Amino acid sequence: MNFTKLVVSVFYANISDGLKLFVDCLQFSIEHQDLKTSQPYCVLQKDGIRIMVFQDQLLAKEHYPELRLETNNIQEVFAQISASHPHLLHPNLNKVTRRPWGAKEFAIKDNQVGIRFQQW
Repeated sequence: MNFTKLVVSVFYANISDGLKLFVDCLQFSIEHQDLKTSQPYCVLQKDGIRIMVFQDQLLAKEHYPELRLETNNIQEVFAQISASHPHLLHPNLNKVTRRPWGAKEFAIKDNQVGIRFQQW
């Protein structure tokens, strides 16, 4: 077997919340959008990472994913996010911290998704 990518699906009660997080804050671009259907969705892309964001109230109530994004410059990522979207910083990991397993991490969250940023 050979896999080349993992593409996650994230469900929001209101897709605009997901676009605020991934497009406005994390600077993903919208690769495809279908917003005028009964189940709006977007395919987002950045640096070879793809995320599918769906609007679905029922699934949003059932799924609260935590994603991890690895970076080679966590201080730069933290500086940019904390300056532009400080309200998204997770209260339990709101600064770059060396974790017991050796990675440096900080986290953000919105009403649906938690994202940890890691640098090994």
